[in-house]
Amino acid sequence: MIDKIDWSKQDLLPAIVQEVNSNKVLMLAYMNKEAVELTLKTNLAHYYSRSRKKMWKKGESSGNLQHVKEIYLDCDLDTILLKVIQDGGCACHTGRESCFFNRVDIEEKPSEIIQDINYSVIDKLYHTIQERKLADPKTSYVASLFKKGDNSILKKVVEEAGELCFAVKDNDEKEIIYEAADLAFHTLVALAAKDINPDLIKQELKRRFGLSGIEEKNSRKK
Repeated sequence: MIDKIDWSKQDLLPAIVQEVNSNKVLMLAYMNKEAVELTLKTNLAHYYSRSRKKMWKKGESSGNLQHVKEIYLDCDLDTILLKVIQDGGCACHTGRESCFFNRVDIEEKPSEIIQDINYSVIDKLYHTIQERKLADPKTSYVASLFKKGDNSILKKVVEEAGELCFAVKDNDEKEIIYEAADLAFHTLVALAAKDINPDLIKQELKRRFGLSGIEEKNSRKK
């Protein structure tokens, strides 16, 4: 059945993930051909991250692996259903059992966080900033920046960059750290405004590592 998928027409298929025993929907991800093949080969869920633009094994950072027990294709052969056993009891990066915890048809408090996921502070901060897009601008500083638009966001980036420069010039270690943190934060807001995952910046830095100035200049021309 998998061989019947026409990958030339679509590079990614949406993948619905359910807990095998309860049938509770845990998350929605995307799979390319390589992700499907790796999942079938290892019985561990693999996906393609559209934001990071690369393959990822679910739980490679948090340890919350998904052990695949059943795989289905829908009637149109363009959507995948995975039934899994979820390690750690949570599939969501927030530490919740399911990614679907924001109820909208009625007023309801989101489900409790059951696990503190071991992501880097940059990843946690970026996800939190993304969530603030839906917050009330009257109560959220980040939401207010998003509402004001690119000019306000970029003005803060320039402002914080200038303050960092002055702190470095004054040789004030405490202020350097403080202003560098401010600049990093507002840079993440700017990235989130364009839905650019900071992992892409890490990948670019990794690509540059070891390149000379001439090599880097030539690589940008290609």
